[in-house]
Amino acid sequence: MKRVILLGLALFSIIAAEAQTARVYRSEFVTYDKREDATVDKRSETARYLDFEPVSIDVMAGEARYMQKFEIDASMNDYNLFFHIENHASAFTLYINNQLVAEVEDPFTPADFMVSRFLRQGMNEILICMRESTTPQLQEGISAPKTKIFENSYLFAQRRLSVRDFSIMLEPDSTRKFAQLKMDVIVANDFNFEETIQVGYDIYNPKGKLMDFSVNSLTLDGRSMDTLSFKPYIYHAYDFKWGEGQRPLYSVMLYIKRNGMLWEYIPLKVGFGKTEFRDGKFYRFDKVINIREKRHFNATADRQQTQKLIEQMRANGFNTLCPDYPQPKWFYDMCDKAGMYVIDCANISSPTNNDNRAVDGTPANDPKLLDEYMERVKSMYYRSRNHTCIIGFALSGKDSGNGYNMYKAYEWLKSVENRLPVFYVGADGEWNTDNIL
Repeated sequence: MKRVILLGLALFSIIAAEAQTARVYRSEFVTYDKREDATVDKRSETARYLDFEPVSIDVMAGEARYMQKFEIDASMNDYNLFFHIENHASAFTLYINNQLVAEVEDPFTPADFMVSRFLRQGMNEILICMRESTTPQLQEGISAPKTKIFENSYLFAQRRLSVRDFSIMLEPDSTRKFAQLKMDVIVANDFNFEETIQVGYDIYNPKGKLMDFSVNSLTLDGRSMDTLSFKPYIYHAYDFKWGEGQRPLYSVMLYIKRNGMLWEYIPLKVGFGKTEFRDGKFYRFDKVINIREKRHFNATADRQQTQKLIEQMRANGFNTLCPDYPQPKWFYDMCDKAGMYVIDCANISSPTNNDNRAVDGTPANDPKLLDEYMERVKSMYYRSRNHTCIIGFALSGKDSGNGYNMYKAYEWLKSVENRLPVFYVGADGEWNTDNIL
């Protein structure tokens, strides 16, 4: 059994914002111990990474139960453990060491958890109880392709002084002569005392030429977070414009150092350009994008088949994909590389009684479901927002009624996203959409 080297009995520090729940909403990423492994996504050489491959143990009260055991080594005591789960295909209840961690009703959207506070020194157990969703009305008519259960689910550890999240864009500067990398790196210190960290990056153009690099130091109080902002100019970027079938991507390597030693690498890809939405039209490099969308397109279980379908649609004149629910990370990576636009969509589909505007008449106007709506929208947004292919967000791919929950979901998305539009096909002339799709 592979041993995951994590902290032992001191696994109880999480930032205040996560104190009430283990669920985290952030860009999906893992860290690598070596630059060369990060470049080719070679996770097998990362000491604190473990594939989640549980065994089926039984079926009880209609729940299919899966368990995986792993060992905690107390020789290192400065890590947080994250658990990523996808391809679960049903709602589930998550337990670690007989402690309830989370109840998840969304059967399709990948989910991430910080689970450090549930662990102990020695042997640990993760138990997944697969069950029927208590909110089946939110995914009417939606089905996911049959894949290997829990495929691409994993655990990995980050130091308690580390990159917690990031945002990245490579956009034209105000003069429209150069590009400007706009990268905000959120750094967390989960220790109880002040610590200093160095955050660095380098960026290479699509031909492999180093364009810029920097290392900045940041001192954080105990149990706090802060943001480092990088805004270098990148020259000759107009030779590598992304969009309208053009697909050159810049490579960015984000890394951290402490006491002069390199710790963790996070590889990123970003395309040059800025997508804007105004007067009901999309623009890129100040030119109108003639959107030709393929609606209800979701990744198949086979990556090669999905790649072939995307290339076929590209050849047939389609330039925008509109999935029914959040897709696996590799799908967005694929669209980045293909030069294909994506309007991402939360897993919300409840067309039954969509014209009933009474309270509780439709799920969209049932205040008891607000938390579930917000969880689905947040999960969609934070997972895909850093992908170049994303040009907008949709609350639902179908007319799912309108009301309190859809109003709140739209308001929240607009409060965190000030660049890209938010659409809802069921707004029916009301204010909670930027344009009718």
